[in-house]
Amino acid sequence: MSTSDKPEVVERGTKDEKHKDDDKEEGEKGGFIEKVKDFIHDIGEKIEGAIGFGKPSADVKAIHIPKINLHQADLVVDVLVKNPNPVPIPLIDINYLVESDGRKLVSGLIPDAGTIHAHGEETVKVPVTLIYDDIKQTYDDIQPGSIIPYRLKVDLIVDVPILGRLTLPLEKTGEIPIPYKPDIDLEKIHFDKFSFEETIATLHLKLENKNDFDLGLNTLDYEVWLGDVSIGAAELSKSAKIEKSGISYIDIPVTFRPKDFGSALWDMIRGKGTGYTMKGKINVDTPFGKMDLPISKEGGTTRLKKKKEDRDYDDDDDDDEVC
Repeated sequence: MSTSDKPEVVERGTKDEKHKDDDKEEGEKGGFIEKVKDFIHDIGEKIEGAIGFGKPSADVKAIHIPKINLHQADLVVDVLVKNPNPVPIPLIDINYLVESDGRKLVSGLIPDAGTIHAHGEETVKVPVTLIYDDIKQTYDDIQPGSIIPYRLKVDLIVDVPILGRLTLPLEKTGEIPIPYKPDIDLEKIHFDKFSFEETIATLHLKLENKNDFDLGLNTLDYEVWLGDVSIGAAELSKSAKIEKSGISYIDIPVTFRPKDFGSALWDMIRGKGTGYTMKGKINVDTPFGKMDLPISKEGGTTRLKKKKEDRDYDDDDDDDEVC
């Protein structure tokens, strides 16, 4: 038999050993990858510990009401945010919700609200506006002049390196008024001096507060018409307290020329009465801040009558009044 005719000798078990070697190599590779992952994780933890990344904190410091009137209330929420990290963190979004007795009054989103400096703190201002017409149309049991409780919820969403996006929830409760304009009546006009060229008189006004909170009167801006003729307009500084659901009386001096009135004056003198109109506004202090509230009275009627101080009197002692 020639050398070329010798049978090829194949050792038993060689194929199995090859598979074992492949498995061993794959295991070594897998173990290596896991070791790399563990190493990176350990390094990350060490960097986090060394650099000091942590969760920011936030707190509602105050709620201001810079503007409030019959139509709306503007609130500004001061939120103090502290960043313990060595890098600035972006304030991605601010979500807010105002509710009363579990019912939503208003909600909103403020995107890209700024950046909190590294190892610093910032007061973030969150503006919120309550539109009273919307509230009253949605909840008809909320009456003008009342005070309602509210709950404010704010979610600050920040992005912190390593930690990722975090939500900082905040909550604050309080009370907010639904203002109502006061009623005003011109009860009478007392004439201190009467002539057709110039008349000096005092208007006796009645102000009725229909709110569930006190009003501290600061100024009164008004104009009064008898018939179609204005008898006076001014802005006066007046100090008076009108208690909740209470009444206050105010005297206002005016000077006018009766001869300009035409038939309206003669109607008063003859006792027929004439119509009057009063419009203006009052500036008041309230437990919720200053307010400008409108005052108006249209369609009132006045007439002239004599007020007798004594049974026996002469014309010089008469006080003329419009009632």
